[in-house]
Formats: sequence, structure tokens, C-alpha cells
Amino acid sequence: MTTHNLEDMGCGTSSVKDMRSEQVLKAALVIQNWYRGYSTRLKARQRYALTIFQSIEYADEQGQLQLSNFFSFMLENYAHIHEKDPEIVARLFGSTIQDYKDRQDYVAFVDVPNSYNGPRLQFPLTFTDIDLLVDAFKQQQILHARYVLEVLFETKKVLKQMPNFTHVKTSPSKEITICGDLHGKLDDLLLIFSKNGLPSGSNSYIFNGDFVDRGRNSIEILMILFVSFLVYPNDLHLNRGNHEDFMMNLRYGFTNEILCKYKIHGKQILQILEDVYTWLPIGTIIDNEILVIHGGISESTDLNLLHHVERHKMKSVLMPPTPLDGDPDTNLKKKKFNATILPREVKTSTSLSEQLTKHEWEQVIDILWSDPRGKRGCYPNTSRGGGCYFGPDITSKVLNRYQLKMLIRSHECKPEGYEICHDGKVITIFSASNYYEEGSNRGAYIKLSFGMAPRFFQYQVTRTTCLRPLYQRVNAIESSAIRILRERIIARKTDLIHAFQLQDGSKSGKLSMSQWAFSMENILGLNLPWRSLSSRLVTTDTNGDINYMSSFQDIHIQNPVKEAQSTLIETLYRYRSDLQIIFNVIDSDHSGLISVEEFRSMWKLFNSHYNIHIDDFQIDELAERMDLNKDGSIDFNEFLKAFHVVHKLDKLNKSGSGLA
Repeated sequence: MTTHNLEDMGCGTSSVKDMRSEQVLKAALVIQNWYRGYSTRLKARQRYALTIFQSIEYADEQGQLQLSNFFSFMLENYAHIHEKDPEIVARLFGSTIQDYKDRQDYVAFVDVPNSYNGPRLQFPLTFTDIDLLVDAFKQQQILHARYVLEVLFETKKVLKQMPNFTHVKTSPSKEITICGDLHGKLDDLLLIFSKNGLPSGSNSYIFNGDFVDRGRNSIEILMILFVSFLVYPNDLHLNRGNHEDFMMNLRYGFTNEILCKYKIHGKQILQILEDVYTWLPIGTIIDNEILVIHGGISESTDLNLLHHVERHKMKSVLMPPTPLDGDPDTNLKKKKFNATILPREVKTSTSLSEQLTKHEWEQVIDILWSDPRGKRGCYPNTSRGGGCYFGPDITSKVLNRYQLKMLIRSHECKPEGYEICHDGKVITIFSASNYYEEGSNRGAYIKLSFGMAPRFFQYQVTRTTCLRPLYQRVNAIESSAIRILRERIIARKTDLIHAFQLQDGSKSGKLSMSQWAFSMENILGLNLPWRSLSSRLVTTDTNGDINYMSSFQDIHIQNPVKEAQSTLIETLYRYRSDLQIIFNVIDSDHSGLISVEEFRSMWKLFNSHYNIHIDDFQIDELAERMDLNKDGSIDFNEFLKAFHVVHKLDKLNKSGSGLA
């Protein structure tokens, strides 16, 4: 073989290698671009799912705040309320319960039996008791009611000595850790302590409210925090959140948790907790530069007033000041109703000295419920129904007014556990990972020291040894979000069908995408991207038109009263949480029973206040059917649980597992 031939062969080999390298590079770029697009689409789906969760969460909170108007209306119109149970009036509109001040009335008669094998606290408490509690709760042990009551009484005693805003100092050598919402998620608190250490004289913490509700271990979190606070009152700081409120607890789970875990002494624990909540500080100020509050601010936020407001008079953030005859400071809507008005002496049984003024109440509402937004100005928080949205200009204005540099708040779930906005002047910190669904969000906490930039630490609790792939996590989150959205849709089926039919002039059973999306938003008011979500909710024809009845496919409300009209069933399902709270308030002894007459009276008030068009005869018939034993009493909790949504997929899975 000649040299020329060898050179030709070498050139050929080089050319082939170059071509292959170019093809590999092109393939890598194609795969890279595909993966970027795929990842972007997955993250968009995750974002839509989180938007669904958040929109429905805020809509529920809005409904909860509307209850405050109902209870004011109830007080004005329910003549039987004072005659039958004056404690209801005191509970809703009075200050703290006077009858239960003496700890001996609670603790002295609660014995700890020798058979009890849970943690035993020693008073005065020490660091050993914190360790003891943490270890016991890791093993899912329950703290005995006697210790719970003693901790609550001790906590209240110390809290009463504290100002509305706790002032703390840091230094380059002494940091402070700030945690946001925990919402009963004990695993998150334990993970924080595992990574960051237990509270101590050299390891300070601020817990920024919403310790309870939603999760399954709210009482365990409270006990760890309160015991740590009692051992280190100068190094562990607690701020009140909007869920440190007995009315919120009735809806979001903490009340049920207490009554399930403490069947004998649960009522006493709840009564003392109502009192403890009112004494929690409403904020912390770090180094005279950083304001830490649960929610946010408004253009009228007055920190001087908030420093001096008598915070213990704020029984519930959902209870505005009682409308008193001739009181110009209240402006609650009055409605006519076919019922006897309360006597004058009942309406004025709560004096102005026992409650906040309307202006003070609004100031506290703003700092517990408000959210920051990118838009300038201050405007009503329409999503939650309470507090306001505040823009970057409001942040600058309020911080400058009080010579502050930064606002740290919580109150909102963030995908990464924290978010910085308003030119770095507002930080949101949220410490409950997997808040909506496993994999939905990370949790985070902040470490601060004087003169140093905040440092963020993120985490995510997982039960598996390795995190599932992103597509599996997104599928699970999205499926869960669509599921609760469909439950919201079926609860408004009658209203939605009416809205669809108004748009469907030809009675074809079909609507354009824009008509369907308009009807969905007009009835549900969730501010969701309906066009993007349509593929998961409805079927379309080849022209892209939507078969609007497919909005309700494979799902229905279980009806325990077969003869009841669909409108009544949907109403009962839609308002079941509100009704349960109302009936629980009437049921002051937590027996789970109310009389048939109370049910009728309260429903008629509810019907009138919420402008619900259900005939009286339907309610009367419903009451008769609810009285299963014909003894004049209704087990309302069990009855309302009977109204639940059935998904076709659930039924198929159950039948499949049955065959297996």
C-alpha cells in the first residue's frame, strides 16, 4: 500500500469521525432542548396544581371570615340563644372566660395513673423535659392531659407578662433562627431541630405563627414549643398567627384532633387554649431593624397603636367587635329576619371595655391576614376575604415611618419554602414542607445575625430513602389538585348547568372554550387558568367545542337522604364546614348533639343570611330524617360527614381490590 493510499485512508477516517462527532453533538442538543421543554412543561403543570390548591385554600378562608358576619347576625336575631345557653354569647363576643381562671378547677382532679407509660414532666421544667418530649413524640406517644393542662397554665402565666412585640438582639456571634408556618407537621419541626439544634440559651428561635391546624400533630408541636418557651423564655419567641384562633381550629382540624386524643379532658384543654391564644405576642422586632409578623401590613398600619393594644381582648380574629346600641365605631350590616330580636340587655351584655375598638381590631386583622403583591398600593385581599394586599410602595412607606429595614412574614406557602420580594425588603418564610401534597413544596427557615445578610436553609420531609422522579411527583400533585377542584365543581353543579345553558342558545350541549371558561370562573370565582386546565376537566369535539356536561363526569355527591332535592344536597355539601362550625358553637358541651328545634332555627338564620333559597318544608323534612332515634336530638357531625363526594375511580379501585 502506498503512502498516498494510507493518507487517503487516514483522511477518510478523520472525516467519518468528524461527521459522527457532529451527529452526536446535534443529537445531544436535540435531547437537551427536548428535556428543557419537557422540564418546563412539568414545572408549568406543577405551578398550575399549586395555583389550584392555593385558590381553594384562600376561598375556604374567605368563607371562614364571612362566618364572622353570620355570628353577628345570629346574635341579633336568635332569640333563644341567651335563654338557652348564655355561654354561647360569652364565647363568641365576650372576653376570656371568667369561670375557668383557677388552674385547680382543671388540674387538681386529673390524675396520672401508674399505667401511663408516656413522658412525665417535672415542674419547674428544664432542658431535660424538652428532650423527653421530643423523644416521646418521635415514638408517637401522647402526653397525658394533666401535663398538657399544666403546660398551658404555665405558658399563659408567662405570656401575660410579655409585651405585644418582643424586642430581641443578635450579634455576629449570636444568630437567631426564624421559622414560618408548621401547621401540625411534627416531622418538619423535628427535622429543623435535627439540622439546626434544639432551642437553648445559645440557639434562639422565633416561630412566626400557625403552629396548628391541617396537620395531624398540632398538640405535639404546641407542647414542644410551649415547654421550650417555658425553659428559655428569653431565647424562644412565639408570634400569633391567624390559626391561633378557636374559630379557625373548628374548621381546620385542631379541635377534632384534641377531642380525639383527649376524649375525657379535651373540652378543658380547648377552653384554656382559647385563653392562651389571646396572650400570644403579635410580633417580634430584631435589632430595631427587622419586623417579624405573621401576615403583613397595610397603608394604615400603626405600630405605635399595636404596641399598646390590649391583645388579650382579641378572642378570635373572626369575631369583630359586638355591635352595641349607639356605638358609632361598629358598622356591621343589619338584616331583617322573621325572628324575635334579642332583648336590649342581651345585646349590650358585652361592654366596650371588654373588647377592642373596631379600629384596633382591623389593625390586628391586617398584620395577621395581609399578603404582599407586586402591584403598588393597598387594596382588599379578595382571595382570603380579610386583611389587604400591599405593594412595594406601602412596604417602603411603613418601614421608613418606623426606621425599619425589612419585614419577615409567613402566611403563604411558597414552592421553595421562602420568597423575597419588594426589592429585598419583604421575605416570606414557610416551614411546612409537602403542605398540599407530598412533593408540593419545600420548607425553609432563616438564620439572621446583626449586620449579616439572611441565610436560607431548605428541606423536604420524605418517607422514602430517595426522592421520586419529578414526573411522578408532578403527576401525584396534579392528580390531587384536580381531584379537589372537581369536588368544588360538583358542589356547584346546579349553578354551573344554569350558567352553561344561558350561554348555549342553540341547546347543543356544547360551548366554546371561552364560553366554558367564563362560566366556570363566574360561578366558582377561583381565578384559575381554565383554558389550560380544560384537558383535565372536560371532553372536546373535533372543532374544539366543549361538551359541558362532561364537567361532572365520573363524580357525584353521596346523598344520605334519597328524597332530598339536588339543590339541597349541593348546598349541604358546599356549606358543610360552615354548618359544622355553627352547630359546634351551639353545642357548647361538645356532646355532638343539638336539638331538632335548634337545627331548624339555625338553618333558617343561615338560609336568610347567605341568601340561600331552600324551602322551609325541605329543612323540616331533613330535620326529621336526621333525628334517627326520634328523641329530638341530631348528631350533626355524623350527618354532615355522610355528604361526601364519590369519585368513579375510587369505586373502581375498591371493587378491584375486593376482587383481588
